[in-house]
Amino acid sequence: MNEQQNSQPGPLREKFAGQEQHKQNAMPASLRQLLIAQFFGAFNDNALKMIVAFLAIRAATSGMTAENPELENISQMQTTLTFVVFTLPIMLFSLPAGVVADRISKTTIIVYMKVLEVILMLMAAVSLAYPDYLPPLLVLALMGMQSAFFSPAKYGILPELLPHDKLSKGNGALEMWTFVAIIAGTASGGLILDAVGADAWLAGMILAGFAVVGMFASFGVAKVPAARSEGGFVDTLKGSFNAIIADRVIWLAVLGSGLFWAVASLLGQDILVYAKTLTVGMKNSDTMSGLPLAFYGLGVGLGSVWAGRISGRLVEYGLIPLGAIGVGLLTLFFGLFAPGYYATLAIMVALGISSGFIVVPLNAILQWRSPAERRGGVIALANVFIFAAIMVGSLNAAGLAAAGLSPLGILIFASIITTGGMLWAIYLLPDFLIRLIFVIVTHTFYRLTIVGGEKIPLEGGALLVPNHVSFIDGFLVMASTDRQVRFIVDEIYYNNRWLHPLMKAMHAIPVSATGGLKVILRALRDAGNFLDEGDLVCIFAEGQVTRTGMMLPFRRGLEKIVRGRTAPIIPVCLDRVWGSIYSRSGGRFLTKLPETYPYPITVSFGEPLPSDSPAHKIRLAVQELATRSWETRRQDSRPLHHYFIRRMRTRPWRVAFSDSSGKVVRRLKALVSTIAMARQLAPVWQDQQYVGVLLPPTIGGALTNVAVAMAGKVSVNLNFTAGKSGMTSAIKQAGIASIIT
Repeated sequence: MNEQQNSQPGPLREKFAGQEQHKQNAMPASLRQLLIAQFFGAFNDNALKMIVAFLAIRAATSGMTAENPELENISQMQTTLTFVVFTLPIMLFSLPAGVVADRISKTTIIVYMKVLEVILMLMAAVSLAYPDYLPPLLVLALMGMQSAFFSPAKYGILPELLPHDKLSKGNGALEMWTFVAIIAGTASGGLILDAVGADAWLAGMILAGFAVVGMFASFGVAKVPAARSEGGFVDTLKGSFNAIIADRVIWLAVLGSGLFWAVASLLGQDILVYAKTLTVGMKNSDTMSGLPLAFYGLGVGLGSVWAGRISGRLVEYGLIPLGAIGVGLLTLFFGLFAPGYYATLAIMVALGISSGFIVVPLNAILQWRSPAERRGGVIALANVFIFAAIMVGSLNAAGLAAAGLSPLGILIFASIITTGGMLWAIYLLPDFLIRLIFVIVTHTFYRLTIVGGEKIPLEGGALLVPNHVSFIDGFLVMASTDRQVRFIVDEIYYNNRWLHPLMKAMHAIPVSATGGLKVILRALRDAGNFLDEGDLVCIFAEGQVTRTGMMLPFRRGLEKIVRGRTAPIIPVCLDRVWGSIYSRSGGRFLTKLPETYPYPITVSFGEPLPSDSPAHKIRLAVQELATRSWETRRQDSRPLHHYFIRRMRTRPWRVAFSDSSGKVVRRLKALVSTIAMARQLAPVWQDQQYVGVLLPPTIGGALTNVAVAMAGKVSVNLNFTAGKSGMTSAIKQAGIASIIT
């Protein structure tokens, strides 16, 4: 098939390539069915929770006016009761759910839980037919139990349905549709209650219909095998706990998730009460009260999609501190300025976007880093911590209200917590936040294409060796992998007053070219130790940025870094960087305009080389990557003479060529000369593809090569120092019939 595609003419080949790209970007059918099932499940959870909460508030505050000082406290207590009733079963049943998720196919669990959801929604319809709101609370608690079993199955199955490079996008899609469902469910709870009036049981029947749709969607999720066949509750609990504490990244992700959801629960409950006080006396008050949380869900959906797109094929840790900054500042703004109803809706969208930046990478970290055979248990145990934190948030909202704090006072309290969390996230991940900023800037001004990113090991040490073309090469390498990279940098830059904080946050390794052999060896030894610790280390083996666009010789210091170690060497090629404003193309740096926007750049990673590879072999591997990179973009590149003509027509009085003989040719004369030569010799070369050029490296040799290209031929430069036999062999191999000399 590939051979047939490659043999097709250009437009048809592009059509095939477009079809292949569409197939790669298309959402797997199983994921699509899972998203539908999750959507209706999350919708029903939130719609039923809001219906029960509003019925409880309505029953407890009947006859009260907006001026009644007890209205806020009673509303807060009833909301807390409803949220805790739903959350407590999730926390209690998460551990058994983890055991089941690892011992039984996650697909089976998903289907069974969707069937149970249909039954529970029918029970809700029956319970809502009676004025007592305690039976609906019981059904809500059972829905919490159903969610506890559904959660580790839906999150744990993602890495089994998707490869690692699609995991962030898959999580982004899952979170987006989850929070779209939260939007719809939260907004529809009050809307449905207002619409059905006294016949509240009709609301349960509507939710039961949605549950049926989700159940049929679950039948389309691909069957996956059970993660393991042995181990009971204690074994799962112990193994999952050990897996969490053994990996610092997972442990911090669990703590971060707990803190985030505690604040989100506190904010969500408080915003609901705050909105209720703003809408008391309004028509459709229940519907209006639920809209701020719905707009928050809209924001989380948007943030999740953006987080998935920013992450691309990576797990982008830097989104966590960025999102934490947004949540902290917006919460503080909310508490200090007491916005009106419509301003509240706008702030909730922005708050949701920041939250989406936090949720997607935290979920992806848990799924990616968890051992495959313990993934369900790890997610379930994490859910215990998370939903315990949610309960703490809900109970704190009620406790702070009982202590006399107004909804705005509770928001200021929440802003203090989120500010602490923000500072903690920045403290833990300063390098990833900096990396994310550079990634965003890079993708704004450059169209970055990553080839062979899977060649970088997911864990363990490796030495990255790229060519050095510009002053942003390090940022391009950072933007190409989700792993932390330690760069070996010149001590001059490391100790620069303005750059030192940045270099320190990025854990750069300083090396001094003038500090003597001992200083250099110590830096190389430190780099090797970081490889032993499992870090990625990057060295620009040329030692300086190229001034000509040509790759310089590699220095042998890189051999000392990996000597005696097993860490692989990954050759890296930065293609098309020469010509950007950060390169020395044209003899200028920063003082030239970009040739195009966004500027296209390709970062290619080659096959890992053994640690005993010599410097010249590593350089050859980078050169081969550069050749392959050029081959991939050859169809999109203009011929040499097109660039030549365009350049010579601008500022024709400037010098175009000079050589060692002292001769100088200006642009206009060079253009006229090459055109005249091409027209004169084109008839001679009419039936020839290759034309031999036997000229010294002078102005005449350069103009001749351009003239050959203008005539539509390929120039073959012959080396006159190769001797008669060497030149004869070259002429024969190329099939040359004409030679210019």
